[in-house]
Amino acid sequence: MIGILLANTGSPAAPTPAALRRYLAQFLADRRIVDLPPWLWLPILHGVILNTRPARSARLYRRIWTPEGAPLLVISQRIAAGLQASLAKQPGPQVEVALGMRYGSPSIASALRDLRQRGCTRFLVLPLFPQYSTATTASILDAVRAEMDHWHPQPAMRMVKSYHQHSAYLQALQGAIQADWTSHGRPQRLLFSFHGLPKSYLRQGDPYPQHCLQTAEKVAASLGLAPDEWQVSYQSRFGPVPWLKPYTDETLRAWGVEGLPSLGVVCPGFAADCLETLDEIGHEGRRTFQQAGGGEYRYIPALNDQPNHIQALCSIVVDELSAWNEKVEVAPTYSTSP
Repeated sequence: MIGILLANTGSPAAPTPAALRRYLAQFLADRRIVDLPPWLWLPILHGVILNTRPARSARLYRRIWTPEGAPLLVISQRIAAGLQASLAKQPGPQVEVALGMRYGSPSIASALRDLRQRGCTRFLVLPLFPQYSTATTASILDAVRAEMDHWHPQPAMRMVKSYHQHSAYLQALQGAIQADWTSHGRPQRLLFSFHGLPKSYLRQGDPYPQHCLQTAEKVAASLGLAPDEWQVSYQSRFGPVPWLKPYTDETLRAWGVEGLPSLGVVCPGFAADCLETLDEIGHEGRRTFQQAGGGEYRYIPALNDQPNHIQALCSIVVDELSAWNEKVEVAPTYSTSP
C-alpha cells in the first residue's frame, strides 16, 4: 500500500500569545528558516523575539480565525480528504492520504506513523509548495527523514520536489483567475505575489525565484496578458537582511500612487489561504494600495479545496506514482522457447 503524505507549513493551535509562542519557537528554530549559528540566534529568539512577537501575531491571527480553527489547517484537511476521495477512484494500488504540518499539529511524524499503521510500506511526500525552496520543501524533507531514520526497515520514499510547471496546476490557477474575473470583472493589472526569500538562499543555488517567474509567465500567457498587465512580487519578509525584490507592499504602494484604477492580486505559491494571504494581502495589501490612491482592489483566493485544485493534485500524484513504478518496480520479462 502507498502512503501519500500531504505536507504544509502549519498553524498555531489557537490565536493566543501562548500558542503563538510555542508555534514560533518551533518555526524560528528551524535552520532552514533562519540560517544563523544556534549560539548566536537562540538567545535572540528566546530572549527577545518570543517575548515580543507572539502578542502581535496573536492579534493578527484573531482577524482571520474561524469557528473551525486556523484557515490553513482547516483548508488543508479538506484538501487531504478531497485528494483521498479522488485517488480512490483511480485504477492501481490502494493509496492512503494523511496530512502533516512542518510546525504545529498534526506533525509530519504523526502523519507518517498513521500511514504506517494503515499498512503503507511505500511513501510519496507531496509538499503543498508548488515552487521549490530550501525554506519549505527541503525543510519538509528534513522532518520526514528525522522520523523515518528510526524506522526498520527503511521504507521506499519519493518526494514531489515541485510542480510549478505541471499543466494541471497551471490550468487550475488559470481557471480560478478567470472565474474571479467573470464574477468581479477583469482588473487593469494582475500581481502575482509569492512568499519572499532572503537573497542569501540564491547564492546557495535555491531555484525558487526562477520557479515563481516560470509559473507566473505561463499563467499570464494563458490569460493573454500583455507584459505591462502583470508583474511578480514577493511578500512576508522579516528581519534586516535583503530579500527578493520587488517587494509586494512597495509595489502596491507605488501602483496606488500611480492611481491604478483596478488591481487583482493572486498568490500562486499558497495552496491554502492563511495569514499571509487573507490578512497580509487581503487586508493590509488593500489598505496600502487604496490609501496610496489606488482604486478597486481584489484578492483572488488561493486554490484551496476547489475541485480543480483537488483534481490537479490527483494528477500530480498519479504522474509521480507512474514514474516511480516505471523506475523501481519494473516487472522482469521472461522468454520461453517455442
